[in-house]
Amino acid sequence: MSHQIFGESENIFGYKDLRVELYYSAAKLTTYLNVKYSSKISPEKFDGIYADDIRKAIAEKIPPGFMTSLDDFIATLAKDATFKPFGEMLHSYKVERDGKDRQFEIYKTNIDEPGFREYHERLQTFVLWYIDAASYIDVDDDKWQFYLIFEKYITNGNPMYAIAGYMTMYNYYAYPDQIRPRISQVLILPPFQKQGHCAQLLETFYKDCYRRPEVLDITAEDPSENFQRVRDFVDAKNCFLLPSFKPEALLRGFSQQMIYEAQQKLKINKRQARRVYEILRLYATDESKPEEVRSYRLDLKKRLNQPFQKNSRDYQKLQHVLAPDELSATLSNITGEERMKLLDQMYEELVEQYRRILERLAAS
Repeated sequence: MSHQIFGESENIFGYKDLRVELYYSAAKLTTYLNVKYSSKISPEKFDGIYADDIRKAIAEKIPPGFMTSLDDFIATLAKDATFKPFGEMLHSYKVERDGKDRQFEIYKTNIDEPGFREYHERLQTFVLWYIDAASYIDVDDDKWQFYLIFEKYITNGNPMYAIAGYMTMYNYYAYPDQIRPRISQVLILPPFQKQGHCAQLLETFYKDCYRRPEVLDITAEDPSENFQRVRDFVDAKNCFLLPSFKPEALLRGFSQQMIYEAQQKLKINKRQARRVYEILRLYATDESKPEEVRSYRLDLKKRLNQPFQKNSRDYQKLQHVLAPDELSATLSNITGEERMKLLDQMYEELVEQYRRILERLAAS
């Protein structure tokens, strides 16, 4: 995602053997920045053309106070031993890696927690490198809340911490006297990816919302494909235990009882409840029975076909029914034959996504 620093081409001009070093300490996120190269173009020899100012480009995106001396940076690493996570610990769990159990803890905090504002200034810089179209949030708005994952490990008999990932959430108002939390940014750092941390983070956030009566339901802001996959897995696993999502009920179609129970018990909004229904109905469908398969296919295609049956004045309403990629399929000049081919393609792609969710559910 370096285009968010260096432009769409992601090119840095004017250097040979370039190496950009941006280091963070594991706990305090003390930052070190250095630029190395074997040679650099000279404006005197190249008609006044200058090499890109790498240090300036990065320095504009990270908080001041970063180090430029590697020796000084290394000397500060010992201070990580005094670091304590911010806020309230909500959950702890273990992950087995390479035959060893590793301990992780999830904390909830806000910007008023002493020291967290400065810590978040360093933490949020990761989104520019790992989340496309990311931007910094306005932390002066007290409706923001933060959930952080730390690995806890022992060094010389003392507990130490390393940041593994985090999530930001905004409490939107919901008429008349409730709130609708919206998940904004979710990032698991690369060394910790594909270990189940995002699912643990999401489950912990959900359970925190369950105990808050003012929460109406939960939404997510422009979820990435990877995050949506984790969200589908967690929501499907939870809904599987609800009476309204039992196989016999699923085969009868999407119902108001599903919407009600998913919202009341799990804070799942209507659109996500429909998606979970489709995933679990695929599980309940006996694929050896043609009528059940046909009924499922028609049910899905009926929803996918909705944009083609509406005019432009209903476009905003459809945003509450379809995912962005599905909504983009709305074309005013599409022929009937093209529409059928497109629906077939959308159906097959969606079912493939759902099968991956079911495979993970079976393995969990």
